[in-house]
Amino acid sequence: MRIASTFGAVLCCLFYSKIAAQTNTTTAVPTYLPIPSSAASVPLNAAGYALEDFGNGAFMVTEGVYQALFIVSTTGIVLVDAPPTIGRKILFAIGNTTHLPVTHLIYSHSHADHIGGASLITAAYPNATIIAHANTFTQLNLTGDPSRPLPTKTFQDEYKLRVANHTLQLSYKGINHVPGNIFIYHSASKTLMLVDIVFPGWVPFDRLGEVSYVPGFIKAHDQILAYDFLHYIGGHLSRSGIRDDVQTQKNYVTDLFGNCKSAIEASATDDPVLGAEKIVEAALAANPGNSWAEFRAYLDVVNNYCANVTGEIWDGVLAGVDVFGESNANVMVESLRIDYGVLGPFGAM
Repeated sequence: MRIASTFGAVLCCLFYSKIAAQTNTTTAVPTYLPIPSSAASVPLNAAGYALEDFGNGAFMVTEGVYQALFIVSTTGIVLVDAPPTIGRKILFAIGNTTHLPVTHLIYSHSHADHIGGASLITAAYPNATIIAHANTFTQLNLTGDPSRPLPTKTFQDEYKLRVANHTLQLSYKGINHVPGNIFIYHSASKTLMLVDIVFPGWVPFDRLGEVSYVPGFIKAHDQILAYDFLHYIGGHLSRSGIRDDVQTQKNYVTDLFGNCKSAIEASATDDPVLGAEKIVEAALAANPGNSWAEFRAYLDVVNNYCANVTGEIWDGVLAGVDVFGESNANVMVESLRIDYGVLGPFGAM
């Protein structure tokens, strides 16, 4: 087991044990595990983007870190998301595929890293209809970001978009990543897009992809698998995913959940590493009267244990386990405590 055997050692070194620091004259640069082949980037063309053709008019465009989907109908283009890092390359990709205009722009959710290039699209195609969930409209209306024009069409639960010979089904199934994050399904190509939930070949980004509601995030994996899809677009990194990618991440999340739950439960015992009584006693001795220091010390030990136990299983299977494993454990532990009621030593006496 990779967790330190004493509380003092844990406080001195709470970094993931496989990260080795390489120091130059100005800063320490961490070195992480090599990524597995399943996480390798797809090659970009000379214009700086890659295009995946899913057939039946469906295409995914990426610059290697973010992704957008567009559907070519007989009368125009339906574009889903406009990440600013892809920017005008989206217009190049569309223009190199068809002469037809963008008639509809769908926002998967409100976050600027996925739709912050929308103003480039509306500048080129000012008559395009912008479609999003009602929650997304509310969030964008509050922030007033000109790079993300307000939706002109909103919906609550389900919306079927028919454009000439193509149909997309938009569905809101409750909070997962953020309120308003929607499922976008193109049945003709069996392509499903749900952003910031599954990261094919990788563990989720920091704090489970900056999740708003962990129970909804966990449930979303089964909701994805309920669709009949061949191609999955998660919005991040370079390649699209398949069903196996979704199942693999579901297995990772299930392990993380179980390991974090076990750690919290063990902390209510006299476990020599996880037992909360000794952790709290040492923290308060060093920081008299500081309740936040007491709880921070407890959470650090539990989170580190959960991250390391999970890492022992998943290192080399998914990329980034050693990069975001501890932050993912952190948000899972907090959700177990406040959403699932797994309070360990801090439950009802």
